[in-house]
Amino acid sequence: MTVFVPRSRPEVSFDTVDTDVLRVIADPRTPVFVTVHANGRRRYGYWRSYDARTNSTGCYVALPTAVCDRLHSAGRILLGDPLVDPAKTTYRVWPARTPAPARTATVPVRIPAAPVRAAAQRLAA
Repeated sequence: MTVFVPRSRPEVSFDTVDTDVLRVIADPRTPVFVTVHANGRRRYGYWRSYDARTNSTGCYVALPTAVCDRLHSAGRILLGDPLVDPAKTTYRVWPARTPAPARTATVPVRIPAAPVRAAAQRLAA
């Protein structure tokens, strides 16, 4: 007898979720904020505005806290200046600029060829 366990969400790799969350954070049209409450609870989210195409109203969208914390600890996102309130502190979330990959000795470097005219002038001289 086989027992099937129902799942409420499809199995998605963490890399896919990380990429999707990072894409939302990197979009300049969706400012993302993290609110840190006095008890230490954090909530990452952004405001989704009204969509005339689908006639859906604006709403607050929460991002997965575990994924955002993982991106923050990995240095992929940065927090802006704090806005302090007695019960909570709010930070703007920014994508971190990733440095360009370092060149290694195994990467071929193209050296431009000497102009043909200059080589012909050297032979004539």
